[in-house]
Amino acid sequence: MGCRDVHAATVLSFLCGIASVAGLFAGTLLPNWRKLRLITFNRNEKNLTVYTGLWVKCARYDGSSDCLMYDTTWYSSVDQLDLRVLQFALPLSILIAMGALLLCLIGMCNTAFRPSVPNIKLAKCLVNSAGCHLVAGLLFFLAGTVSLSPSIWVFFYNTHLNRKFEPVFTFDYAVYVTIASAGGLFMTSLLLFIWYCACKSLPSPFWQPLYSHPPSMHTYSQPYSARSRLSAIEIDIPVVSHNT
Repeated sequence: MGCRDVHAATVLSFLCGIASVAGLFAGTLLPNWRKLRLITFNRNEKNLTVYTGLWVKCARYDGSSDCLMYDTTWYSSVDQLDLRVLQFALPLSILIAMGALLLCLIGMCNTAFRPSVPNIKLAKCLVNSAGCHLVAGLLFFLAGTVSLSPSIWVFFYNTHLNRKFEPVFTFDYAVYVTIASAGGLFMTSLLLFIWYCACKSLPSPFWQPLYSHPPSMHTYSQPYSARSRLSAIEIDIPVVSHNT
């Protein structure tokens, strides 16, 4: 597997990372994290559903697509702990994932446009495609963990609310969007780790570049004799014999 080229694994991981970040954006902005269903027994009135998001709250009648009440100041008065945690966790996860995307792009460009013969002075430089992809994979894994943990907590907190009050709370599809996006971040991290392990020789340090030394940099043995390799200076003194 020649690692000087941009492989399908790195391109697929980059596209998967972009899709996952877009999903996190959607999950952060959607007002569909929790539904509060208010049922009336009056035939002249309609049932009311309150959609709760991280930043806004919307109340709708059944069969209507317009918000009867649209609260844009909900983000400052959130009284549900899981949503409050998500207000900090999801933007942080997006920032981490965007940094990982930038590193992944730098690694791809470095892999695609670097010269075939490396610069000897930069052979041990920390900035190379292997290091960029490895750190990007770690950041994607961290971003997925930051976004997945509070999203799963919504299920348990929803059960807590139903026990504390009445069984009128249900979680909405923004939870699934965020969990799927977090899974995409883990998949992106896995693809980068697989690419790194397949392309990088195990004995070498992780910060070393992917390329091996070109033929001009290989060590070679000079045409010394076995005797000359034992001594730095070899002087042959001829012996002259006189016949009398």
